[in-house]
Amino acid sequence: MTNDAPSPAETYEHYLSPAMADPFTRILLEIVGPQRGERVLDLACGTGSVARGVAPMIGTDGKVLALDINPDMLAVGQAQAAPTGALIEWREGSAVTLGLQDESFDLVLCQQGLQFFSDRTASLREMHRVLTAEGRAGISVWQSLDQHPLYREVFESTARHLGVAIADVSLSFSLGDADELRMLLNDAGFRRVEIHPRSLEVFLPMPERFVQLMVMGAATTVPLFAKLDSTARSELVEAVKEDTREVVHYYGDGDELRFMMFTHIVVAHG
Repeated sequence: MTNDAPSPAETYEHYLSPAMADPFTRILLEIVGPQRGERVLDLACGTGSVARGVAPMIGTDGKVLALDINPDMLAVGQAQAAPTGALIEWREGSAVTLGLQDESFDLVLCQQGLQFFSDRTASLREMHRVLTAEGRAGISVWQSLDQHPLYREVFESTARHLGVAIADVSLSFSLGDADELRMLLNDAGFRRVEIHPRSLEVFLPMPERFVQLMVMGAATTVPLFAKLDSTARSELVEAVKEDTREVVHYYGDGDELRFMMFTHIVVAHG
């Protein structure tokens, strides 16, 4: 019997990307202002929301390299309809060691990836290295977990059931301090750093699906989770659903969730 369940990458593309990644991509690109003919690196591209968004803006004379460490994300991204404008090259690789030539890009974009890199300083230095002298980086990272109460409730419950600290399951919100962010970029060699706080109301269908995905995604950073069998993982999800039923109902609107998301968008000049 074949398993027709969507992969995590397919779920991200069809469930989270339209409601969250794509709207924030538009904000990122509006602030950064890509120009026609520019060479663009989309780092930690996932399934390609930013790559597909920037391609029409830089036109056929431009270049987009979409790079991610996850081959499943790349495969799903490459399977989507190609946008107009620049051709997108999809490549598997690490943000810590890019393996790209010095000063080979005018613009490096990274949406919700920096906080997950194994060595943030090394990855920022790599961004700086591949940028031209007049190039710039556009980076988006979520603001603090305290500004996202729905996520906090889900992560607190998940951490409690796994017996770990909340910081162990909330990596996506671990770079919410603007001063820390600025310091990291300055230490990597960026000479001028602008930080733009932005927010957006998100609409997501199937509230219980949201909780399941957040639990499974957050728990993957915890070694204990990897040892759980499928039954234990399902029990964890059901326990967190029960714990968060009230807050999910609070943010519910019919068969969808409505809540605010807050990000810092950085424009850093080489």
